[in-house]
Amino acid sequence: MLQPNYIPWKGVFDLIDRVDAFVFYDDVQYTKRDWRNRNKIKTRGGDIWLTVPVKNEGTQMICDVSIDTTQKWQENHYQTIKNNYLRAAYFKDYEYLLEEIYLKNQWSKISDLNVFSTKLIAQALGIQTEWVLASELKVSGSKDGGKVIEICKKLGCDYFINGPASKAFMNEELFQANDIRLEYMEYRYEEYQQLYKPFSHAVSVLDVLFNCGPEAKRYVCRSGLDQ
Repeated sequence: MLQPNYIPWKGVFDLIDRVDAFVFYDDVQYTKRDWRNRNKIKTRGGDIWLTVPVKNEGTQMICDVSIDTTQKWQENHYQTIKNNYLRAAYFKDYEYLLEEIYLKNQWSKISDLNVFSTKLIAQALGIQTEWVLASELKVSGSKDGGKVIEICKKLGCDYFINGPASKAFMNEELFQANDIRLEYMEYRYEEYQQLYKPFSHAVSVLDVLFNCGPEAKRYVCRSGLDQ
């Protein structure tokens, strides 16, 4: 349910496709220079970062972090993505995603942008689930899984899936004691036709949609579970 740290966007949609309820873990501390406010796209000159400027003052929860609205990043991102994917086979079919994210909405909170974009792209991929904001559940607990367990209990879940990076801090015995099955994603993805070589997995899921169109889901939602 929680968003993984590795292959962030492709991995997160693979995870979403596997769960009955996906929790946006938005009431934990925001970390700088992380994937929450940036992602990569492919260009003729190589992969580049697109970063949403944020105003992070000290210790803030993700749901409280404001976007720096004095910078014209939305138009810049829109034009940069469009210029680099205009020749992609299915760009025109999914250009509406860029328009919804960058042109038709003005964002002031990074969490609002991420939630909206995730739901919109999941719909484009044909993925359905129940969406939950952790900040609305009002639960607390330890960082080694205690809070996650309380979230699971509140949602009536007995099965929890997370990204592989969480192995470093999850207390697996705590999950066992609460009769919650804990598993981790193992990311294994096929290569597909990209506009520019060499192939790169570490780019936005938009890359798959623009290049693969209706076949995009099979390249995003094919990973296994680490048994």
